[in-house]
Amino acid sequence: MEQHSNKWLQHFILLTAPLLTVIDIFIVNIAMPSIKQSFNASDGAIELVVAAYLLGFGSFQVTGSRAGDIFGRKKIFLWGMFFFVLTSCICGLAPNVIVLIAARFFQGVSGSFMQSQALAYVQVLFPERKERTKAIGYIGITLGIASVMGQFLGGLFSGLHTFIEGWRFIFLVNLPIGIVAFLLAKKHLENTKLNFQERFDYSGVTLFTLALGFFIYPLTEGREQDYPLWSFAMLLASLILFFVFIVNQKNKLKKQQKPLMDIRLFKIRDYNIGLILVAFYFAMHTSYLLVSTFYLQSGLNLTSMQAGMYFVVNGVLFMLSSFLSVRLVNKFGKKPVQIGVALMIIVYILQIIFLNNQTNEITFLFLLSFQGFCGGLVLPSLINLTLKNIPHHFVGIASGMYNTIQQTASSMGVCFIGGLFFTIAKAKNDFVTAFHYSLYAGIGCLLISFALLIVIEDLKKKIWKELSLQDLEL
Repeated sequence: MEQHSNKWLQHFILLTAPLLTVIDIFIVNIAMPSIKQSFNASDGAIELVVAAYLLGFGSFQVTGSRAGDIFGRKKIFLWGMFFFVLTSCICGLAPNVIVLIAARFFQGVSGSFMQSQALAYVQVLFPERKERTKAIGYIGITLGIASVMGQFLGGLFSGLHTFIEGWRFIFLVNLPIGIVAFLLAKKHLENTKLNFQERFDYSGVTLFTLALGFFIYPLTEGREQDYPLWSFAMLLASLILFFVFIVNQKNKLKKQQKPLMDIRLFKIRDYNIGLILVAFYFAMHTSYLLVSTFYLQSGLNLTSMQAGMYFVVNGVLFMLSSFLSVRLVNKFGKKPVQIGVALMIIVYILQIIFLNNQTNEITFLFLLSFQGFCGGLVLPSLINLTLKNIPHHFVGIASGMYNTIQQTASSMGVCFIGGLFFTIAKAKNDFVTAFHYSLYAGIGCLLISFALLIVIEDLKKKIWKELSLQDLEL
């Protein structure tokens, strides 16, 4: 693909993918009570509204990246955006909870095909290291802002009283944004090289999707049903399917076929460390945004709109520190990220000390906002730390795997840390104590993240070893 002067315009158009898809993960959190009341749905059905999206979104990231490699990233991005907007409208107009759950699954699938192109395009648009670091930083900024915006918009729309129920706007808002993004992408986005001669690995897609689905679904739904036997059976089946998938992919490499996932990618040390770092950080990040909304609404008895408003200052400070982080990382390497994690541990400790049933608004607002500032120092640079040494020929699959780990970790955070919160809240009828226990778990994730930041290679290094296929032979 030729490089033109509008590469930053293309990049900002592509940023609508992580913006919309991640907003739609978090926007439902605060709106869950309103959706439940609207459909008179069970707790299990409402959990599926969240789980179905995560299942579709997490399971098809790698497939979406590979499809972009073969059929062209612009085409896959446009089709992903089209179906994301379409399924969003179906969600917003859903006549019952069954239609909503089904539409949420396909919304997640289309979102995965769309978002997987955004990261992969970066290596093509920005071959120079400094610009690429900045561009990837903007993706990290977008992911963080989207998660906070989701919380805010979910509360804002849920509290609206118009000719239709307010919660429906959390999905319908994607229509105008998506149309504008689609038209801009169609006009300005350049296509990547097509590889129609490569065969799409349908057997690999089937194995990987089943393995990941069998893993994510029991994590998101098993807790609601007290982890019945089927949830453990599915987890065991997922391990078997992952093993079969790895063997399948190795055999295809040996036969010089093009597999879905080139497993030589996992011989890159810092990529593996980065994926583990991302897993622990996002398990903490996603679970905190979930349990804090329940603490606000059930612990402090705030309305959904009031709860959403608390995240405004959090989001503003996150955005400001994110832009600051991109500049600091280029100058000082990973040190600002380490400082951000250390400060976040302090914020968690302060929340355990000061947040209770009698917490005043100023205290909570200050601590939540300070957490947003710390998160802005960390989250935008996680992508850079993980993908910095990825060779050009691995960029698509590496990006897809990054997104897969991020979403799977989010599901695990909701499952384990969120599960801990709900279990204690139910047993003791005490949302404050439950919130504190979730913070302890979050501190554990942050301590592991800090340790991984010590051993991962610094971003400040000017020269990285250029890896080739020969360096990564099986």
